[in-house]
Amino acid sequence: MLYPQHFSQFTREHADTVAALLCGLLLFLGWFALHLGALGLALLLLPAAYVIGGYESAREGLTTLFKEKELDVDLLMIVAAIGAASLGLWRREYHLIIDGAILILIFAISGALEGYAMQRTERSIRSLMSLTPDTARVLFQGREEEVPITQLKVGDEIVVKPGELIPTDGIILSGYSTLNQAAITGESLPVEKTVGAEVFAGTLNGYGALQIKVHKPAQSSLIVRVIRLVEQAQTEAPPSQEFIDRFEKGYAKVIVVAGILLATLPPFLWGWDWETTIYRALTFLVVASPCALMAAIMPTLLSGIANGARQGILFKNGAQLEKIGKVRAIAFDKTGTLTTGQVQVFQVISASEYTRTDVLKAAASVESSSEHPIGKAIVQAAGDLDWVGAIQVQAIPGQGIVGIAQEQQVIVGNAVFVQQYVTNLPEELREMAQSLEQEGKTVVWVAKNPTPQALRGAGAGVRCFEVMGAIAIADEVRAQAAATITRLKKLGIEKIVMLTGDNQETAHSVAKAVGIDRVYAQLLPEDKLDVIRRLQQQYQTVAMVGDGINDAPALAQASVGIAMGVSGSDVALETADIVLMTDRLEKIAVAMHLGRLSQVIVKQNIFVALGFIMLLLVGNFLGNINLPIGVIGHEGSTVLVTLSGLRLLK
Repeated sequence: MLYPQHFSQFTREHADTVAALLCGLLLFLGWFALHLGALGLALLLLPAAYVIGGYESAREGLTTLFKEKELDVDLLMIVAAIGAASLGLWRREYHLIIDGAILILIFAISGALEGYAMQRTERSIRSLMSLTPDTARVLFQGREEEVPITQLKVGDEIVVKPGELIPTDGIILSGYSTLNQAAITGESLPVEKTVGAEVFAGTLNGYGALQIKVHKPAQSSLIVRVIRLVEQAQTEAPPSQEFIDRFEKGYAKVIVVAGILLATLPPFLWGWDWETTIYRALTFLVVASPCALMAAIMPTLLSGIANGARQGILFKNGAQLEKIGKVRAIAFDKTGTLTTGQVQVFQVISASEYTRTDVLKAAASVESSSEHPIGKAIVQAAGDLDWVGAIQVQAIPGQGIVGIAQEQQVIVGNAVFVQQYVTNLPEELREMAQSLEQEGKTVVWVAKNPTPQALRGAGAGVRCFEVMGAIAIADEVRAQAAATITRLKKLGIEKIVMLTGDNQETAHSVAKAVGIDRVYAQLLPEDKLDVIRRLQQQYQTVAMVGDGINDAPALAQASVGIAMGVSGSDVALETADIVLMTDRLEKIAVAMHLGRLSQVIVKQNIFVALGFIMLLLVGNFLGNINLPIGVIGHEGSTVLVTLSGLRLLK
């Protein structure tokens, strides 16, 4: 059963459609009454059609006129319609009132269709907001309680059961599961997560129950930031749209002046009668209005933003979607961008009297007390081995670490540090280590002495240690990095460079692996900034891809700054113009394709809009179109251009 509240809700949600329908009904009844000779009834119904169909346009046009002191196309349409009606009453040619009402009707229908078209983009963006539940299951003294998301505090422990949405960002305390992160990061396959892993609000839990600790306020979660930034992107006009807006304001004034001249001069210059002159002037006001031109840009860019958000690419505003389609050069940070930023043991080499297992166990025993990434990588590699943590561990920053393991002094560090305690580094091991370093690997040496008393009794200057072997550490190159570089070259990017603070050997090794020819190594943050400036002088539109605090100045300077969303620092994420919600480099090529496609569609739309205006103007002056045909052509081109812009939603 349809209740009054249902009807009320429908009329609120579809107000433009209801107004257009009523306008059309009244127009038909007025035309029918006029056809039957019931002039009084027709003159009652037709003005009602004018008011209902044209109210919203008149309100917006008058608001712009009085508040902003500007003319807009809405007001021009109303003036043209009222002018046609006035001319019909004056000449007693009442069909002109019908023409004006048809103008109002088609304009109302066009507005409703544009509204529905734009709602598709808005629904794509609003769908992000439905990705998080309203409540979370919080543990209080061993009991579960439903708590609104807004009341969650940092430190709360929440329970997420299989098949439920993750309510907020957090760290897994216990449990193991696979999470579908496609809605947030764009990853097509579920990701395995276990203790210590970070989970994001809006992702779908798989088969395992999880206990999660809230580590940031709910309003700071990734999905909330995505929604906030996408909403911000909707309200910020890109430079091209700002230009069109400025153009429209001046253009509307030109239209009015030209309309006045066309309504007064032709009878004196060409001998037109006044009825034809005014009618052609009113038609001119309709067909020359730049509605289609105004709709040529923003629907396209908003569709591109929504498309990118669905694929894990967050454009902070439409200007960046425009710019990335024009990029000619791109610079990549190395660590955490082209590489995973997580070092791991690449190779273990041992002296003749030791095994690789001996070397790894000895190193892990002392490194287990270290927070250094290299130490963590060694401990992780030795996870399945049987070793005991060292005591009296002392780290020497920038050099190495020492400790006592199973009553033996163990030293792990770089070659210079270890050579203080050994007679020499075995030549065979030294050659292998040099080869690994030339490939960009970091090599740490492992040495020990037979008894801890030897070190204490002999003094620091006595070389009583023996080399056990060396461990090569490498930062893993991202699997998709090489394919991404190849794809960018195929897209026509003229220059691709790497910027890093790392040493030359490591930088060149990574660059060679991914296919980058130009490398800038051992850079400070300000050095990266200078490189970006030099690239901009040569290539104008330059993109920078990074993830760390040291990348922030370069990201800000670049024409388009692109941050890695998962591994990126907060500073990088705030500074960048585009955020890759998953650390998948191939999304850069997708973003560039979206940017270029948006530019193609915008140009097509502008061409269609201007083409329709010129065609209708010529038809008007040749006398081949009347007011309703002019309206259909004008509004039809506007709807066509709007729908064309929505192609990027696919």
